[in-house]
Amino acid sequence: MSKSLPARADVVIVGGGIVGTSIAYHLAKLGIRNTVLLERKQLTCGTTWHAAGLVGQLRASRNLTELAKYTTGLFEGLETETGQATGFKQNGSVSVALTEGRFEELKRGASMAKSFGLEVNVISVGEIKERLPHYNLDGAVGGVFLPKDGQVNPIDVTQALAAGARMNGAQIFENSKVTRILTKDGKAIGVETIDGTIYADKVVIAAGMWSREIGRSIGVNIPLHAAEHFYIVTEPIEELPRNMPVVRVPDECTYYKEDAGKLLIGAFEPVAKPWGTEGIAEDHSFETLPEDMDHFEPILNDAVLRLPMLEKAGIALFFNGPESFTPDDRYYLGEAPEIKDLYVATGFNSIGIQSSGGAGLVLSQWIKNGHPPMDVNGVDIRRIHPFQSVRQYVHDRTVESLGLLYAMHWPYRQVETARGVRRSAIHDKLVSLGACMGEVNGWERPNWYAPRGVEPRYEYSYGRQNWWPYADAEAKALQSKVVMFDQSSFSKYLVQGKDAVKVLNRVSANDIDVAEGRIVYTQWCNERGGIEADLTVTRLAPDKFMVVTGCAPQTRDFAWLKTNTPDGAHCIATDVTSGLPMFALMGPNSRPLLQKLSGMDLSTEAFPFGTSKEMEIGYARVRASRITYVGELGWELYIPTEFASHVFERILEVGADFGLTLAGMHTMNNCRVEKAYRHWGHDISDEDTPLEAGLGFVLAWDKQGGFIGKETLQRQRERKVQPKRMVCLALADGSDKAPMMYHEEPIYRDGVIVGSTTSGAWGHRINASLGMGYVKNDAGVSKEWIEAGKWEVEIAWQRYPAKVQLQSFYDPKGERIKA
Repeated sequence: MSKSLPARADVVIVGGGIVGTSIAYHLAKLGIRNTVLLERKQLTCGTTWHAAGLVGQLRASRNLTELAKYTTGLFEGLETETGQATGFKQNGSVSVALTEGRFEELKRGASMAKSFGLEVNVISVGEIKERLPHYNLDGAVGGVFLPKDGQVNPIDVTQALAAGARMNGAQIFENSKVTRILTKDGKAIGVETIDGTIYADKVVIAAGMWSREIGRSIGVNIPLHAAEHFYIVTEPIEELPRNMPVVRVPDECTYYKEDAGKLLIGAFEPVAKPWGTEGIAEDHSFETLPEDMDHFEPILNDAVLRLPMLEKAGIALFFNGPESFTPDDRYYLGEAPEIKDLYVATGFNSIGIQSSGGAGLVLSQWIKNGHPPMDVNGVDIRRIHPFQSVRQYVHDRTVESLGLLYAMHWPYRQVETARGVRRSAIHDKLVSLGACMGEVNGWERPNWYAPRGVEPRYEYSYGRQNWWPYADAEAKALQSKVVMFDQSSFSKYLVQGKDAVKVLNRVSANDIDVAEGRIVYTQWCNERGGIEADLTVTRLAPDKFMVVTGCAPQTRDFAWLKTNTPDGAHCIATDVTSGLPMFALMGPNSRPLLQKLSGMDLSTEAFPFGTSKEMEIGYARVRASRITYVGELGWELYIPTEFASHVFERILEVGADFGLTLAGMHTMNNCRVEKAYRHWGHDISDEDTPLEAGLGFVLAWDKQGGFIGKETLQRQRERKVQPKRMVCLALADGSDKAPMMYHEEPIYRDGVIVGSTTSGAWGHRINASLGMGYVKNDAGVSKEWIEAGKWEVEIAWQRYPAKVQLQSFYDPKGERIKA
């Protein structure tokens, strides 16, 4: 094509792999025809060209599965639409389990798929043999079959997307390397290339392995790292069925795909080989990496045993090529929190082909409308933290993250690489006291405590894991005496300035213009009424507030506040998380313990629920806030970092007289589910409104100035009974054999699926398997409708009777927290 680049564009896309071309295709289809895609060499030359081309549909969550389903539908009709062959065929896929744990994982995924109409079948070993007669199924215990899964030729389908983009007005330029992204006043305004400058309203980084360095050059964090990815292709095998489904044997780290009479065998091995740490060569294009048969040989040996016809098959190609992986094995999508109008679609962790259609659809609608069309929290670029783009960190995590694609996805599974990044001031003390650490957003957090003589390590399962009795003891101590949680990882922002109250009150759905020392629980909503954040705001002074939110949304929530602070407003937000550890003392003995530590009167009359005051403990001055996330009387203590160890030592010293127990995050999660406290990212998201989530009590309808989303919520409020509603569930089986709910289990009313769970846990204080989730009824989800139904929850392909109600199962009136 001509290298005469336009001077202006509505959108410039950097990167010509399948994702970049999909974005161009979808933007043009939406009517944004002045779209320009720039590729440094040739389309597909980075990673796309050597992808295996698998098109699977079942992902880890509802919305990601919906996007994968959309991709399949797009590929079905793309060749007809564009006249460009795609190589798409739909032979389905079979996943084979070699252990009971893996089989349960597959069955739980199959049950989840029912919630959104994905065709899936749990099959026996005999049924697998019918579909795969040429496979050795020794050791197999069962599997799942998805008939609509398929495969494509990655180069052909990318060219088809490019053709579709051009048909609708988009321009695509190859051999046009972007040398710099232009920014001004915190916004992306265009790109410089080797052929000239293009100014644009929006810029998209879809540059695969190059994305981290491109982002880094303008202060945008895009943590990813390439790893070597291996597969072999055999010579033609006459007896290989041409209609063979894609086969996955994750317990052996392998997948198999028939391709024109040949067999492709690929792997996601547990210990990967990072690549490109020192940079990627300028001339990198359609490049293969050196063979490493020693690395691949264990995979090949298992494959020969699994598929005996390989013993006589020749190897036509031993392939090794680079693919990029992210620290949490989820791709990046959305507007970068550091620079406005700069969007990201990258880091696809070897699932770029099957994700490309959905990612292109979502990002194009996001660009056009200013917000995503659905909850994409799991892949939102705003989930990451700046430290994660450090080169050594992404290198070390990539050793593990490639293999996690086929590793067991146990509940509560903890990553093993790149650990110890962020530690609280008392980390070492807690480890010496038996803490078993988990990791969230880089933070090392006590998940549970092992008693003396017990090694603090996980033994994973889908049932009660080895830490269950210790969490039970923690919960019982919380209920009867007092426990301490180290919540230093929770995010804290100091918001101050003469316009701080005005800005925060507009962003917050609740009224935060309260007296000094009052704590306000609130949501931050979008214009559509969806919940963008769930947090507390404490008024410290007329012009000073402390915002406290969870660990995971640290970057996201701060970006939302920044985005919704008007230009020129005298409102300064500072992230003070690192300087303000927080310990929580919870349980009926928290009051006498803290009274002895501080000498203060902590009676309800002197220190009501929802208030915050300064308190002296030992030689330190701390802020004590009477609030809870576990449903018991308690206080959160905010302590300057340099005093944290001292305060902890005093708490331990005095706490012994009151039965103090250290408790971990598993107990906190179990107890918050008992109390039906919502968790943003699980139970509430930007797709869910406070009225649907049962949080209407926080909406300050009459406050001066209103709040973002009020108009939408007022219209929803006019319907007295919502057609979608958060409910609490408890399995009728109260025995120790009751299965665990975790998330996305289908919920049945009178034999019909009406919703799915969002969270699950064991309620140690009431001895029940509990869950939370949304159910839907066009006529409204009322108490009467709930009580008139027969309820069940499906777990791993089996239904269990359940009790369903709107209020929590533990202390629904909140009497314990206000005692």
